[in-house]
Amino acid sequence: MLLRSLLALVVGTLFSCAALADSRVLATIKPVQLISAALLDGIDEPAVLLPPGVSPHAFALRPSDRRALASAERIYWVGPNLERFLEDILHDNGNARELMEIPGLTLREYEEEHAEHGHDHHGHHHDEGSLDAHIWLSPDNALVLSRWMAADLAPLYPAQQDKLQSNLQRFEQQLAALDADLKSRFAPLKGKSYFVFHDAYAYLEEHLGIQHTGVFSLSHEVQPGARHVNELREQLRSAGRACVFSEPQFTPRLVNSLTEGLPVDSAQLDPLGADTPASANGYMQMLGGLTDSLASCLEGI
Repeated sequence: MLLRSLLALVVGTLFSCAALADSRVLATIKPVQLISAALLDGIDEPAVLLPPGVSPHAFALRPSDRRALASAERIYWVGPNLERFLEDILHDNGNARELMEIPGLTLREYEEEHAEHGHDHHGHHHDEGSLDAHIWLSPDNALVLSRWMAADLAPLYPAQQDKLQSNLQRFEQQLAALDADLKSRFAPLKGKSYFVFHDAYAYLEEHLGIQHTGVFSLSHEVQPGARHVNELREQLRSAGRACVFSEPQFTPRLVNSLTEGLPVDSAQLDPLGADTPASANGYMQMLGGLTDSLASCLEGI
């Protein structure tokens, strides 16, 4: 059994390295890969640099990753606010595109109180006045990204222009339909009390007209001590009926310690969509799954 597991791990790693090496388009994180995969459906298969569940902060480039970055004809990364480890590597790479510099995006800065703490979450360090890098969680930004990326990809695939444009139109239509459903579903949920473990959702919250009650500001690299847990429990106790949303990297034991005996419901959100397959519908599945978890808990309180 152990030998079989090790063999599967080796084969998976080799397959991942081969996929990176063979891809003309390379995205650093899964959400960016999902948008590019929708545009390239039936044309090409973009690869993703970071494996599922790996934080940009904790990620160390392997030699195969460096070769993939060097050979990719297009590299899409969010920017140094998220993938700080790539800043020097991609600075002079003419094939790299920093997505936070795209014209037309709505960008937000972290609130001063949050920025001053300089918390590390998902590997991006929040200095005072730093920009929120979770741009893919805004449907409006996703639309801007898809249109810009379609134009940017066009020179790479001159014989597939019609397919590229039809894929973009399909993405726009799917996003409009999902957005209409989300706004309808979340309209009666405004004012519901909920807490998140990570200040990652403001783009989506502003779009839907909802607002978290509090952020626990925890890092998955360092688990909180008993005193900190008690302080967080007091916040929850004061809030009354509420939802608590953790993320995949936080252990169930921590969530249970925070919520045991309190009138709260707990659920999980994954802003990186780690388990979402890259396909024509991948971005919609990621955003739809995240918002369904969010709404389902709020509807129950």
